Amino acid sequence: MNGRDRDETGRARNARPRDGLGRPLPYGADGVARQPEGVVRTPAETVAEAQQLLDEGRPFHAHEVFEDAWKATDGPECELWRGLAQLAVGMTHALRGNGAGAVALLERGAVNLEPFAATPPHGIDVPGLQAWARELAGEAKTRMLAEPVPPRLKAG
Repeated sequence: MNGRDRDETGRARNARPRDGLGRPLPYGADGVARQPEGVVRTPAETVAEAQQLLDEGRPFHAHEVFEDAWKATDGPECELWRGLAQLAVGMTHALRGNGAGAVALLERGAVNLEPFAATPPHGIDVPGLQAWARELAGEAKTRMLAEPVPPRLKAG
């Protein structure tokens, strides 16, 4: 045995507690409750739960909710959830002070949302999110890791 944390199926899983931005903490430290993985939600439930986590300043956890939807969806809408997960990870990088990571994920997420811009599904303000992501990515490029870039969500 190599000592790695594993889930009940034997997959490698880091069981260390995490802070609000998903960074691992030492074993035994008080961490933030993690989102359960593999939860199947309706699109409305996914959007509502992720929005609540974003409102609480927990984009890493919102990304996990979007990732569940991404993994549970077949067909073209899979890219919607993947793009939203990437935006949430981009926000996480921005809050952690990783400008390069923020730029990469925000830009990638905005591109992956493009097919949904003309007719946004589930009441999601896709064009607004794309504009927000590109603005935040531009700020992160300008700052070049000098300081964390705070996320700013725009209501649609």
